[in-house]
Amino acid sequence: MEWLYEHREGFRLEPDADPETGFLDRFKPVGEVAMICKVLFREGVAGSHQVDLARRLLDHLWRDVLDGGRMLEEGQRREPISPVPFDVYLPFWEMGYRQPHVDRAVRLNQRLDSWSAMEMRPVRRLGLSAFEQRFGLTPRIPVEEAAARTWLARAPEPWTVEGYAAYDVTHTVFHLTDWGARPADLPPATADYLATWLPVWLDDWLDLRRWDLLGELLVVDACLERPTLDARAWRGFAAAQQPDGAMPAVRGMPEESDEDAVFDMVYHPTVVAAFAATLATSRAFSRLVGARPSPGATT
Repeated sequence: MEWLYEHREGFRLEPDADPETGFLDRFKPVGEVAMICKVLFREGVAGSHQVDLARRLLDHLWRDVLDGGRMLEEGQRREPISPVPFDVYLPFWEMGYRQPHVDRAVRLNQRLDSWSAMEMRPVRRLGLSAFEQRFGLTPRIPVEEAAARTWLARAPEPWTVEGYAAYDVTHTVFHLTDWGARPADLPPATADYLATWLPVWLDDWLDLRRWDLLGELLVVDACLERPTLDARAWRGFAAAQQPDGAMPAVRGMPEESDEDAVFDMVYHPTVVAAFAATLATSRAFSRLVGARPSPGATT
């Protein structure tokens, strides 16, 4: 969390982006950090310094990057059917940040047939349905129906998983468990499939030193009702983290002089590291006291 806060200026939008490039391209990092801060507050295992940094980072992102939510409103105006402003807004909304114009736009656009007709990857559709549900809306495509279309739901041959499929696996688990809040919501057949093959995948991506993906798989482990908290994977993952808290995506830190370029390559694995450490610590504490993970935990 220290590295993310110290490099908070790296979270930047491009209001004058060329339409072909896309105004919304820079929004994703903001939403990802907000989601992980929500998890950190929910699990209640972070120290007071970490919690304070997370709160200050959130305030900066909402006030200075999103301009109090007005940039989300502008994004929705430019691309009315894009789910990106909603994706970013939801975790802020759940933590008490409000922008009435975005609220109204989401509720209006969600009723359009184009909202449910948008073509997207199955795991992306699952995420949108889960987000609608969290926002208090009836998903246009039920969560169960969307989940059944994903790679993970079909339990394919485990040796066929590669980078894109592995990220689809991790996000399917995130959406079905509400980012680790409800491990019991993972279908039993899916949980059994992961219990069998996740240890193998952890070994593979540890050996390849693909830290970003390894971190997401460690989160998946912590989203299971009986996590392994794999010691070898965690030792390797922790050793890759830099003294200042930054986490490289693959192998070592990028050799770049441009600070913005380094930020863009490093912020996501660093966010993932914070997510993984928070959930794993919470699960380890739960194991010590013999309790199940509580979705209502607070700091």
